[in-house]
Amino acid sequence: MIPTTEQIADMVRRQLPDARVEVRLYAGDDHFEMSVESAAFAGKSRVAQHQMVYAALGEHMKQAIHALALKTSTPKESA
Repeated sequence: MIPTTEQIADMVRRQLPDARVEVRLYAGDDHFEMSVESAAFAGKSRVAQHQMVYAALGEHMKQAIHALALKTSTPKESA
């Protein structure tokens, strides 16, 4: 079962409670683009930030989510 955009955002917020998350479909029903802003990303490389989001999505990244265009930032970077 493919999660909705809101379900995907909720999965990330459960792991990163302070996160501001925006999720949109960009093709079909399993290609998503997401932006995540969280203070938890401070001091971490972009790869580590993305890994944190992938971990929050768990098995969905291997099964239901075919593609994910991901942008991560800290609140300071977004200001």
